[in-house]
Amino acid sequence: MEPIRIFIGYDPRESVAYHVLSHSLLRLSSGPLCITPLSLASVAHCFKRERDPNQSTDFAFSRFLVPHLCDFDGWALFMDCDMLARTDIRQLWDLRDDHFAAMLVKHDYTPKHTTKFLGHVQTSYPRKNWSSVVLFNNARCRQLSLDYVGSASGLELHRFTWLRDAEIGELPRAWNHLVGEYPADPRASLVHFTLGGPYFEAYRTCEFAEDWYLEWERLKSGLENGGPR
Repeated sequence: MEPIRIFIGYDPRESVAYHVLSHSLLRLSSGPLCITPLSLASVAHCFKRERDPNQSTDFAFSRFLVPHLCDFDGWALFMDCDMLARTDIRQLWDLRDDHFAAMLVKHDYTPKHTTKFLGHVQTSYPRKNWSSVVLFNNARCRQLSLDYVGSASGLELHRFTWLRDAEIGELPRAWNHLVGEYPADPRASLVHFTLGGPYFEAYRTCEFAEDWYLEWERLKSGLENGGPR
């Protein structure tokens, strides 16, 4: 069984989110995972794009480097760090379909809030949050060259205008449940704290906050006792 290649967006301001998400993925997975934190430092050798004033995280654009980082070979999964796995990620991996260049949850909503974590403006645009969980069929994403990712507009990238609509496959919404934007869903497989995670004071009582804190306690317990639990 080959490891699933997972790239998680990394921002120092949400470091704890990255570690808790990784812990939940590893704890629930029925097979090996290869998890890579997608930090700006790790791609500095090839990615020189200046920070956009509208981007709220370090990985707003670097996520589109995943096919390049995989040498445009095989499949890979990208996800934002402000998430929590609630079931085996291999169930998502098994949904890959070679008919598509990318697969994602096709959100169709207007944000309820004008701001999100750390006071960032909550922008609204068609296909918002499509890029927060993406299964990349890397060989079919050659449009995402270093030059293109470094120069294309945010809307071009995040709205997937670099693909034909027929090349974009749809995943069940349970694999990117938007906390605070969608009605509560106790069956959600992958929780997305898109407005702000429980590690921020303003969101300590949001949906699935208890689940997140439980995972954080599992992580801390493993560290204190010399290994994962």
